[in-house]
Parts: sequence; structure tokens; C-alpha cells
Amino acid sequence: MAIVQSNYIPWKGYFDLIDAVDEFVLIDDLQFTRRDWRNRNAIKTPEGSCWLTIPVEAKGRYLQTIRETRIADVNWRRRHLTSIRHHYARAEAFKLYVDAIQELYDGCGSCFLSEVNRHLLEGLCRLLGITTRISSSDEYRLADGRTTRLVEICKQAGASTYLSGPSARSYLDHAEFTVEGIEVRYMDYSGYPEYPQLFPPFEHHVSVLDLILNVGAEAPRYMKIRGARTVARDAGVAPA
Repeated sequence: MAIVQSNYIPWKGYFDLIDAVDEFVLIDDLQFTRRDWRNRNAIKTPEGSCWLTIPVEAKGRYLQTIRETRIADVNWRRRHLTSIRHHYARAEAFKLYVDAIQELYDGCGSCFLSEVNRHLLEGLCRLLGITTRISSSDEYRLADGRTTRLVEICKQAGASTYLSGPSARSYLDHAEFTVEGIEVRYMDYSGYPEYPQLFPPFEHHVSVLDLILNVGAEAPRYMKIRGARTVARDAGVAPA
């Protein structure tokens, strides 16, 4: 099981994490953070990486949760699609995938950031052939405490292993997981091969849309996606 905040059109590593588990929980009950991946991501342009940002309404010092965060401008979809079409028109797989991406954006009718992120994540998973169940933390009883909350979700889901991104090493309390018989593992994002990408120099940490539009159905060759699920199951990730 993996438990992560929702991101807007995230990079390929985020989708490898989804693919590596049997259930991926979006924990959008956490505080919304400014200038973070929740409402923005980057694409490649001739001038370098460019941010696509969903404008959001903010209360005071961003005291609302991600789930409570509302989108401030209904025209964001048109602007983002215009940028994607403009900068990727010469990409190898653009003509094959642009209609599918247009359809995904057309379906982003919600005024809530969390719902838009989930809609896009599920659609991009379908394009990548990822079949992992995506759920929401509001389907579980939530506990206080950063690590305790994760442990409780794993317990309720019946998960034997918690798979995390490597940045969580600095704050996860492994003892809390150990007491409950839950193993903690970390995703390895090293070793990604480069793919034919417009506008060199090559950049790994851009939206997965860059990978899809450049190589199309070959995208899994440049990810850990095909072997990740088998490896995770061998490591003891139990169905939730």
C-alpha cells in the first residue's frame, strides 16, 4: 500500500509508485501547501521547463486542506491545453494521444482541486495500463499523528507492507509500523533511462505527459512500470 497526497499531472515516478502497490490512497486531508506539486507541474518548452499551475482560492495562510481547496479560475483548462498543444505539437506521439488528453481535461468539471487531480490521475493510469485501485483517505478512520495516521490506514486496509517515496525516510517512525507487523519499504527512483524528448537538455522531473506525448505506447519501457508490480508482490505487498 502507498499513501500520498494528490499531485497535478505528476512525473513518471509517481505513477511507478501507483503501479507498485495494490492500493494507492490519496491522503488529501492534509494542509494545502503553496508552490507545491498539489496544483502545478512542469512541461518542456524551447525555453526550458515551464510551470502549468491551477489557480486556487486560499484562506489566510493556506489553512485549508487539499480536499477543501477550490479552483479560482474556470479557464485554467483552456490555458493548460493550449500550452500542451503548442509545445508538444511536434512530439512523436502527439497526434495519437492529444484527443485522449483533451478528453481527460474536458472531464475536469469539478471546482475542487483534489477531485480534478484524482480524475486526471485515474485517466493517466488508464493510458499507461496501470490497474491499481485508487482510493481516498476519507474512506478510512483517520488518526492523529503523521506516522500513526499512515499505520492506521494500513491496518484498516489489511496491508502487510507500506511503500513510500524516499523523502519520507526523514520523518517516518518505523517503530510504529513494526509494532503492527507492517514492513516499510521505499521506492527507488534511480536508473531511469532517457527517452527521445523535445527541447534538450533532457529532464526527468517533468509531468508524465511529456513521456506519453514523446513516446506513446512505449512509455513503460522508460519506467519501472512493467516489473514494479511483480517485485512489490514478491516483497510482501498484500492486497488491501
